[in-house]
Amino acid sequence: MNTSQRLDATFAALADPTRRAILARLAVGETSVLELAKPFAISQPAVSRHLKVLERAGLISESRDAQRRPRRLEAKPLAEATGWLEGYRHFWERSFQRLDVLLDEEKAKRKKIARDKKGDRR
Repeated sequence: MNTSQRLDATFAALADPTRRAILARLAVGETSVLELAKPFAISQPAVSRHLKVLERAGLISESRDAQRRPRRLEAKPLAEATGWLEGYRHFWERSFQRLDVLLDEEKAKRKKIARDKKGDRR
């Protein structure tokens, strides 16, 4: 899977609130499918489908612990998504900085106009 495909899979997986909640739970530590399913008002098969999407995106992995198969969070795809988003954060920061300069210039012009009008009244 190339970078673009990994990002597509990551963002598609993150688009669902149930999957984001599962990831939030796994950020605390690995746990079983039964434990992951408890807070949701959906069936076990539905939870399993969500887990498959997260696994395909590389966001979680399964391990074996005797009879248990706990899931754990895998951070690398999230780091890649964060890196991609970071470029856009820089874009918006630069845009806001330019807007701040423009607003400061406009404020200075308005103050000058107000002072000039005040001076004309004298």
